[in-house]
Amino acid sequence: MSRIRGKDTKPEMKVRRAAHALGYRFRLHRKDLPGKPDLTFPSRRAVVFVNGCFWHRHECDRGRKTPASNVEFWQDKFRRNVERDRRNVAALESEGWRVLTIWECDLGDPEALDRRLIGFLE
Repeated sequence: MSRIRGKDTKPEMKVRRAAHALGYRFRLHRKDLPGKPDLTFPSRRAVVFVNGCFWHRHECDRGRKTPASNVEFWQDKFRRNVERDRRNVAALESEGWRVLTIWECDLGDPEALDRRLIGFLE
């Protein structure tokens, strides 16, 4: 698991490129915010998390898979990840931030991603 990157992942880079191409400017991985959001738009009080379906238990096919060995460990790890995500989103919202979570499986259609970013940031 030490080779699993926490930032600058391929899905995150796709979202960053899309946001930049649309003319939005952002800060990366702000350590002073709960959960260190992947993209932060301070003037809009908005943050974006780009989550991998497997690690954050999305309801798509990738998110439902669990490794066959050491099942108890993985279920506990996934449960903690989901709980941590909920806490971070709640903390950000209580501080007045708007939060958008983009899932890895949603990145297949670039036009839909653009529409989603524009809708959230405007």
